[in-house]
Amino acid sequence: MTVGGIPSLDAARVSRCYSDEAASGQDQRGAFERDRDRILYSSAFHRLAGITQIVRAGELDVFHTRQQHTYKVAQIGRRLAEHRIREQPIEAAQHGLHPEVVEAACLAHDLGHPPFGHAAETELDRIVRDPSIVGGCKEDAADDGYEGNAQTFRILTKLAVRYSRDNPGLDLTRATLAATLKYPWIRDHGKDEKKSKWSAYASEERDFLWAREHCKGEYKTAEAELMDWADDIAYSVHDLEDFHRVGMIPWSEIVSDEALDGIVQGALNSWKKDPRYPADAPRRLSEALGRVKRKVTIFPSVTKEAYDGSREQRRQLRNFTSQLIGNYVRAITLTKDVDGPAVSIQPDAADEVRLLKHFARHYVIGLPALHAQQYGQKKIVRDLFQIFLAEGKQGNFKLFPARLRYIWEDNHADKKARLAADCVASLTENEAYQLHSRLTGSESGLILDPIVR
Repeated sequence: MTVGGIPSLDAARVSRCYSDEAASGQDQRGAFERDRDRILYSSAFHRLAGITQIVRAGELDVFHTRQQHTYKVAQIGRRLAEHRIREQPIEAAQHGLHPEVVEAACLAHDLGHPPFGHAAETELDRIVRDPSIVGGCKEDAADDGYEGNAQTFRILTKLAVRYSRDNPGLDLTRATLAATLKYPWIRDHGKDEKKSKWSAYASEERDFLWAREHCKGEYKTAEAELMDWADDIAYSVHDLEDFHRVGMIPWSEIVSDEALDGIVQGALNSWKKDPRYPADAPRRLSEALGRVKRKVTIFPSVTKEAYDGSREQRRQLRNFTSQLIGNYVRAITLTKDVDGPAVSIQPDAADEVRLLKHFARHYVIGLPALHAQQYGQKKIVRDLFQIFLAEGKQGNFKLFPARLRYIWEDNHADKKARLAADCVASLTENEAYQLHSRLTGSESGLILDPIVR
């Protein structure tokens, strides 16, 4: 539908960069349903089963993989959208809120995570900006580095395989692409809020501008806001549940009065890195810790017993986490202002989630054993990047796993460091370990085993 020759907002939301009207006429699904299914069935989504959430994929079955985390983010995101539509139908309609778009964005939100998670993300950012670290040239560098959210957008718009070379990516609707943009800007090293997190590389700027064409300023869409909050909920609650099960969260220490100052100060130190750090943050986090303590102490098997998986322990743990998730789902409202932030989060809920995320950082991410793992994993990332970069520049694609060759063949105009990073980021962790062993000669492998399929 058009008004005065200009597409209506609804028509703009369901439009795609590459027309597939013929397909839609034969499809029983709506446009956003097709987006959701395309992401779910993509190779990039399948890969997430072999990617770290916090602890290495495959280390213990009790820990979430990145894919299991994503399923839960998608479930929470959809429930957030459905709840807002029921509670605020007028505001939901004003913001164009659609549960399928939120779920699709949630399913897509972590596609760009490389093997070994954030440790590899940081290492790739360093060497993509300065390939000379691994023997590359200045001309190979991509100044905007590497970031998981921006890699997600690159996968959706360019690297994912669905149609022909002329129609790259999954050809998603404008609404779904905009909903995946958690940080809706290109990297800007001159601005603190834009130099550490961003959602698109310069190589995908055209697609980024198309996706954001009808958005206001640099505000996230309502659907992107809900995706972001769903991710925070899942990370803060479900990962904490994993670490409780293996005895890594000392609740008896957390609920003690002696631990209050240390826990609050640790969370404050992380919050201070945010340019929006509020002056009353110490008071807010102290009060948040008090609320969390009150909520958990009514489940004594959580705070007083070593977890052994008994029925009563599982019941209390499930009730505790369910209560938290329910509280946080109900803690948001849609704003009436369509020209500003689309979602308002109750400060108490936001503070509690910030604190719960700190528990994982403090008690798990700081472990020496995890840092030792990451030290070795970053070396694997550097070695593979160096090999892909050197051999790709020489056109020696016989060395490349067949699944990765098209990255260089189809995107030869992009910076060479970007293409090498694409290859590394396309691997699962098991593939990275095995391919590294073979390419560096530490293990020969079998000639009948392709490793990367």
